Amino acid sequence: MNAEQVVRRGVLAIAFAGLLAGGAYAQSPDPSSQQQDIKDDKKDIRNDKKDLAKDRAEGDADQRDINKDKHDLAADRKDRNQDQRDINHDRRDLNKDRADRNKDQRDINKDKSQLASDVKKYGANSSQAQADRKDLHAERVDRNKDQKDINHDRKDLAKDRADRNADQRDINMDKRDLHADRKERNQDQKDIHKDKKDLHKDRKDLRHDRRGH
Repeated sequence: MNAEQVVRRGVLAIAFAGLLAGGAYAQSPDPSSQQQDIKDDKKDIRNDKKDLAKDRAEGDADQRDINKDKHDLAADRKDRNQDQRDINHDRRDLNKDRADRNKDQRDINKDKSQLASDVKKYGANSSQAQADRKDLHAERVDRNKDQKDINHDRKDLAKDRADRNADQRDINMDKRDLHADRKERNQDQKDIHKDKKDLHKDRKDLRHDRRGH
């Protein structure tokens, strides 16, 4: 091997070593860029944790609202059912008092006919006529009392119907609130699931950046 060949081989070896060194340098990450990536990853993780905590708090609040809506709904249904029972009771009372009033009115009509007959037969001041007037007065008192009961029953019925309708409106509102709160709770659950995925991804990115590849 002559001197020229030795020199040529030495130059090639030096050039090859330079290429290897250049490739290694090109592949090695920039320290400043790596540190910035790690810093950004840590910031993303902190934001993910904040979002997760916020969505969990909102989810818990929505669940409390749902529980309250359920309690309100059950209470309003109980009130509505009680009002309906009161309405049914008022109707029975009203029907009974109307029947009593009608019977008293028939008794009054009968007493009037009897009075007229006894006056004609025995005279206006006869004992029979006086007894008829007494019976007629008693029947009128009963009839008037039954009419007062009817008026009272009507007021009770109107009030209980108004209460029942108000309770039904409350029930409808409770149902709408419950539906809205459940919708918000479900959205919060979706947000929590997304936050967990983001947090997992950002932690993975941080581990990747710390390894430098």
